[in-house]
Amino acid sequence: MSQPLSLAALPSLPSAVARPAYSRQALRPGILHVGVGNFHRAHQAVYLDELFSRGRDLDWAILGAGVRPGDAAMRRALEAQDFLTTVVEMEPSSHRARVTGAMAGFVPVGDDARGIVAALDDPNLRIVSLTVTEGGYCIDPATGAFDPGHPEIRQDAAHPEAPRSVFGTIVSALRRRRDRGLAPFTVMSCDNIPHNGAVTRDAVAGLAALIDPGLAAFIRDEVAFPNSMVDRITPATTESHRALLAERFGIRDEWPVFCEPFRQWVLEDHFPAGRPAFEDVGVTFTPHVAAFELMKIRILNGGHAAIAYPGALLGIHYVHDAMADPQVRGFLDRLEAEEIIPCVPPVPGVELQDYYGLIARRFANSEIGDTIPRLAQDGSNRQPKFILPSARDRLRTGAGVTGLALVSALWCRFCAGTDDAGAPVTIDDPNAARLVPAALAARENPAAFLALRDIFGDLADASSFRSRFENALTGLWRDGTRATLQRYLDGSFS
Repeated sequence: MSQPLSLAALPSLPSAVARPAYSRQALRPGILHVGVGNFHRAHQAVYLDELFSRGRDLDWAILGAGVRPGDAAMRRALEAQDFLTTVVEMEPSSHRARVTGAMAGFVPVGDDARGIVAALDDPNLRIVSLTVTEGGYCIDPATGAFDPGHPEIRQDAAHPEAPRSVFGTIVSALRRRRDRGLAPFTVMSCDNIPHNGAVTRDAVAGLAALIDPGLAAFIRDEVAFPNSMVDRITPATTESHRALLAERFGIRDEWPVFCEPFRQWVLEDHFPAGRPAFEDVGVTFTPHVAAFELMKIRILNGGHAAIAYPGALLGIHYVHDAMADPQVRGFLDRLEAEEIIPCVPPVPGVELQDYYGLIARRFANSEIGDTIPRLAQDGSNRQPKFILPSARDRLRTGAGVTGLALVSALWCRFCAGTDDAGAPVTIDDPNAARLVPAALAARENPAAFLALRDIFGDLADASSFRSRFENALTGLWRDGTRATLQRYLDGSFS
């Protein structure tokens, strides 16, 4: 028999299920987190749960918040179970379940974010943390700079009293705290973006400059935006996950989190308003966050992009099955060794080849059930962050980009909307309406896809990248994915 997750149910859970070793009544919110998805609950919330279970820093509990319609559904699910979450770590040899209780509440989600702004009047909320996805930072993908013309930015600049975006919310809350003489909170991004603290600062201060230049100056001078690198593979929750949790652990959780055992958090120690003792539960504090961040984005996130599109075109659903495919795995191994890792700068205390070995083992974890469709989504935001920078680095030194251009060609072929067998594929991308016609046109004229300048930028003008992209895309349409991958592995691809 299984039972719904709640505070009242904790004492009767099976002994194998870990649970909070602290009084929930003793918690006081110190962090407001925007974007309470699976990754946050498997990462930041787990670190805090471990810290609280040591009797430490109970005034740093999480207050959840959100600005998207999906956040309202998450709030309803968590509120019904007293804001508890079951986190299940999975590997072939074992499954381990723990109930975490680091969240003390969740701000009601409305049509605008005025409720969050009001909550941030509380001076005890000293950190605002974010997981809003790579595409949520209002960045021009071709330049990597803040885009003041982004529709969400324009909307909040015109209506600062009723913000809808996360950045409008932060600007409004910081203005209120400044005007009331309260110390500003620290803004901590937990998304996979190079220099995520600086990117967040540019978005917040950039929007503020459109509203009040004096406020923008205050934000740049007085508000901390520490950089971070975060890592844990956390797939979307499925009905099979819920069923497994009920059968194996006797818990009915409306939105459990299933994840790999590995987790990592590397953080810049810049918290003027204070912070939890994260270092006591495994967080690495270092001034060299950028080096760890670049390593992870290029090798792990770039690796995900490299296997996503050949996997999808070959009709492979699970990441571990893609890793078991000799051609897909061979493509990844060679691409990483020859084109990605050589342009990753040294990282203190890390051997890059060993790091890639760890990544490959994590990708191959069959218990996670991570999916190719998850990796393939949002390519218009991920390619400019995870693949194209490596291509630019190599072109600057005169090195080859055959494999990297093939990754982009595979993405283009995927965006045409069918796999090699002719079955439809879902293009889950905010720019799908532009990508699909450009990809279809590229079947006859490959340059049509590179003409998406907001994505490819100056790479469209680089003859070496362009010629290899065109050659790869032509081969994919003519011969199919398997034959094209084999040509690359045989060294006959130019």
